[in-house]
Amino acid sequence: MSPFLSDESRAAVMRLAAGDGADAVPDALARLRDIRTLITALERDPASQRAVHDALAVGESWDAVAAAAGLKPAAAKWRWQGTEEEIAARQEAGRKRSARPSSVPTGLPGYSVTDAARKLGVTPQAVYLQVSRGKLRAETVELPDGRKYKRVHLSPSTPD
Repeated sequence: MSPFLSDESRAAVMRLAAGDGADAVPDALARLRDIRTLITALERDPASQRAVHDALAVGESWDAVAAAAGLKPAAAKWRWQGTEEEIAARQEAGRKRSARPSSVPTGLPGYSVTDAARKLGVTPQAVYLQVSRGKLRAETVELPDGRKYKRVHLSPSTPD
């Protein structure tokens, strides 16, 4: 039977096992480095993808695949459903999203649509309608990282 792990994963397993079986325990940073290298190699290893596709081919459900992987079905599908290209594109999009700051920046001019609606006692849709009719002024502010925010400037009679 041929091995199912990639050469990279197999080498990482061997490095970790060699440190674990050594007469002298490797220093803490070497152990951590070897553990993280193995985790990274296994995450990239196509063996997981092949195992999932093999399980599905013999009639296993996504629920069973998720349980075996210690994931929820939606997470398992996100990670392994589709072609290699689709999976790679999904994972790249996820990496890009996680690299962006998650908080809304402060110090932007005017109000967010939601805040303007609260201040005026109307719905956000009503704010957009007032903007389209020229009763309120709005602008889109783009940050250096590409995020865009609609900012509403209330009329002079309503203090900002």
